[in-house]
Amino acid sequence: MKRKVNAVWTGNGVDGNGLLNAQSGAFENMPYSFKTRFKNDDGDLGTNPEELIAAALAGCFNMKLSFVLNEASHNPEELNTDALLIFEDGKILSIELKLKGKVSGINEEKFIEFAEEAKNGCPISGVLNCDIILNASLI
Repeated sequence: MKRKVNAVWTGNGVDGNGLLNAQSGAFENMPYSFKTRFKNDDGDLGTNPEELIAAALAGCFNMKLSFVLNEASHNPEELNTDALLIFEDGKILSIELKLKGKVSGINEEKFIEFAEEAKNGCPISGVLNCDIILNASLI
């Protein structure tokens, strides 16, 4: 498998801006800038690398957990994960995954065990150099 994205940046670090494009077409000309990365309190349209990393981890984790559950003969109705990335002093320190799962026929202890297995086996988790904290519960 090969996946390609394109990032274009124009201008300096503070006043410049960029556009992101995905081969899949999932996003085209998605803006990113210093403001959307560090000061996006006004809700300006755009993303940033850290937001994309958090999204990639949450999506990968949910998919991996669905496979882990399927292998154990459990079919999840819903896996809903929030990912909170903590960025300080130019470094990603941690990402907290807060998972709420709706899975019939499983107790919470076993669900958490499967969720930990998925967290540790997710390909995105494997490339990150930060703490990944998991809080999982059934709904």
